[in-house]
Amino acid sequence: MGTVRGVTTAHPTYDQLHDLPGYTSQSVPAAFEDINGHLNIRHYVGIASEGLDASLAAVGIPQNWPTIAGQGVFTAEHHMTYLSELRTGDRISVRVRLVGRSERAAHAVVYLVDDTHQVLSYVMEEIFLHIDMASRKTAPWPDDVAAAIDKQIASEAELSWAPALSGSMSLR
Repeated sequence: MGTVRGVTTAHPTYDQLHDLPGYTSQSVPAAFEDINGHLNIRHYVGIASEGLDASLAAVGIPQNWPTIAGQGVFTAEHHMTYLSELRTGDRISVRVRLVGRSERAAHAVVYLVDDTHQVLSYVMEEIFLHIDMASRKTAPWPDDVAAAIDKQIASEAELSWAPALSGSMSLR
């Protein structure tokens, strides 16, 4: 349990999230700002998705997987929680925690971290599917990828904190 700008949450703290590798570290560009003067919703999703994509290379899913292996991943479900606004110039990074896997799907929690103010800004919970790109249908994970995902899930399960899950989605 952590505190985000004075609000108690079930989400991990900024310091706890640093137990996970960081991805897509950058400053929020002015072009991503909306009429309200903060990061537009589509960019929260885009940056978090880019971080998830980058993190999957560690389990054998490179971003060019569809072209080099004829396999890919498609998103099936999202649950998004906005905790604090991001403004132009804020330094941000993405942290990813894999929480489960089935024969054809995986469950991840993606954290968009405000490194400038040292708070968690956004949480995206996602179910993604393994796809055979030739048939464009779900397929069982390749053995090596399944083993790597399982190993990462087990390793992250040893962290001192549990991810807060929405309860709105599950693996099938």
